[in-house]
Amino acid sequence: MNNAIFKYDQPKNEPILNYLPCSPEREALEKEIKRLSSEVMEIPLIIGGKEVRTGKKGKVVMPHNHGHVLAEYHMAGPEETQMAIEAALKAHEYWSQVSWVERLSITLKVAELISKKYRATLNAATMLGQGKNVYQAEIDAACETIDFLRFNAHYISEIYNQQPISDTGTINRLEYRPLEGFIFTVSPFNFTAIASNLNMAPVLMGNTVVWKPASTALLSNYILMQIYKEAGVPDGVINFIPGKGSAIGNVVFNHPMLAGIHFTGSTVTFNTFWKAVSNNIGKFRSYPKLVGETGGKDFIFMHPSANVNEAVIAAVRGAFEYQGQKCSAASRAYIPQSVWPVFKTKLQGILHELNMGEPTDYETFVNAVIDEASFDNIMSYIEKAKESEKAEIIAGGKGDKSKGYFVEPTVIVTSDPHFITMEEEIFGPVLTIYVYPDEKFEETLELCDQTSPYALTGAIFSADREALNTACRILRYSAGNFYFNDKPTGAVVGQQPFGGARASGTNDKAGGPFNLIRWTSPRTIKENLNPPTDYRYPYMTNARCGE
Repeated sequence: MNNAIFKYDQPKNEPILNYLPCSPEREALEKEIKRLSSEVMEIPLIIGGKEVRTGKKGKVVMPHNHGHVLAEYHMAGPEETQMAIEAALKAHEYWSQVSWVERLSITLKVAELISKKYRATLNAATMLGQGKNVYQAEIDAACETIDFLRFNAHYISEIYNQQPISDTGTINRLEYRPLEGFIFTVSPFNFTAIASNLNMAPVLMGNTVVWKPASTALLSNYILMQIYKEAGVPDGVINFIPGKGSAIGNVVFNHPMLAGIHFTGSTVTFNTFWKAVSNNIGKFRSYPKLVGETGGKDFIFMHPSANVNEAVIAAVRGAFEYQGQKCSAASRAYIPQSVWPVFKTKLQGILHELNMGEPTDYETFVNAVIDEASFDNIMSYIEKAKESEKAEIIAGGKGDKSKGYFVEPTVIVTSDPHFITMEEEIFGPVLTIYVYPDEKFEETLELCDQTSPYALTGAIFSADREALNTACRILRYSAGNFYFNDKPTGAVVGQQPFGGARASGTNDKAGGPFNLIRWTSPRTIKENLNPPTDYRYPYMTNARCGE
């Protein structure tokens, strides 16, 4: 046995490939796009390493061409959910005892498989099934997924080496135990990397999971499951059960061995989970740990001193990349009156140039939103703006779902800083702008802080250092990820650990060591090398000094 003290050094972020014409990565990607587009994949449940087919099916379609079926998936019900829990608990007996170095090794094997062998496949699945263009797929399905895996391998070696001091005559140590029970993971459609990390972070720490993936991301998520198996993740450590949340949740939230929930999704859903756990708190063996990253109403705030072009580009990229379907997407902006005419002209000019279309067209910037429910919700907010005297649409405003779920990048200008599209999360390509008097900079910062219940990301643009400092102070609790002169999206693992508070989640910072610590239950072990042999302490005498 190798008894060396192991440490995995801090890695570098995975390089982003360019996908230029005739490049090897572009040719490999196009081959996989063609293959996945020409077949209808069958996606079973995977419980205890075995494929389970329930016969109750749903369909996975292309958002940009919803008549094209990519896959049919089997749906889990209460019986399959119970099976998945039992499989996770059985696997826990083994996996929780496996050396962390061995768990780390499997993690790094997954990263290598994605980086090389399955990069094109995972990117193609994310493009076709989740409506991402090649760049958005590359930075997500490939780079961020790999970064989570490699950086977490580094962080676990740092965490496990954090030990208490030992005094003379005693030896003290911390054992970083996995949680007692199973982890329920619920992943969203918008990031393949998040789906991977929600599972692999607890698994790295020795836990086993029951995974409910988003039905609109099943193509890429099922491919992840296949990669995990090839890398050596043991059967039952991750149990894959697509299906309706109500059918699965009723079983999960009533099981005494629920040890934790790892969630990314809407605030409403996470609140429902929290209430369900609270109502059943007496049933659980341990208090379940709830880790959630939820909604956002992310902002760009421009100071009069800021470079207008830089702020405009940040607004376009921050609001409209991946159709605004990022929890960090810019959805409200505060622009000073003095620069508004120039800002407006530049913004409209760029939006006029943007191409909207299929994600496989390399010239498109904006693609389809994820499904019909999302399309209808986004258009309902646009209609509210059209009907209001307090709002004006200066760009976009149209949608078409006849073939794909396409919504034009839309910019609303409002005279009411509390207009509905300034306060409520839309999760689509809609940016609302409030133009404020230059002299009310600090007052408007206070307004920004108090407008929305969310506190995920935000950005301040200014060439004045004092203005940056003032904004940072006033907006201290308004964003868990705060940016100076940059768009509020694009957090990189290891560089900007991600998460927010208030209605945006528990702020456990995925992409850093904080999240991993949540999946441990430390045990302190003290060994006394010289145990006492008398109950009395030295002071226990009535003798006087000198006697």
